Amino acid sequence: MRHLKRTYDSPVKAWQKERLIEERKLMSDYGLKSKRELWKVQTKLRRFRREARRLTATIEERQGNEFLKKLNMLGLIEEKSALDDVLDLEIYSLLNRRLQTLTFKKGLAQSIKEARQLIIHGHIYVENNKVDVPSYIVKRSEEDALKKI
Repeated sequence: MRHLKRTYDSPVKAWQKERLIEERKLMSDYGLKSKRELWKVQTKLRRFRREARRLTATIEERQGNEFLKKLNMLGLIEEKSALDDVLDLEIYSLLNRRLQTLTFKKGLAQSIKEARQLIIHGHIYVENNKVDVPSYIVKRSEEDALKKI
């Protein structure tokens, strides 16, 4: 049997009041099921920032352009952004690109929790493909192709 690697980093200090309050607010605002989902997004954002810092330290301009193109395709940065703009990304920018959030913001669901339920039950299609993962990051090109069936 294959053991998969964890895709998130849990907080170092478990009981920080400010962090717990902020996490609870983000969970209710974005309809997250557990804090693990939030930690996955934070880890993904941390990796993006780490890669941007690494690329600014090196001279590889081609790799930097490919990285920026990838983040632009995901809708996290604008087209004419620099690597320094990646360091300014916040967790909100990544949470706003989730399928669950975009389903709610497009008006396909009346609440954020209903959006999650519609996705899990297979009623949301992205470019004629059924997607049943609420944490799916919607690309900029797929944003207009969301539909409810």
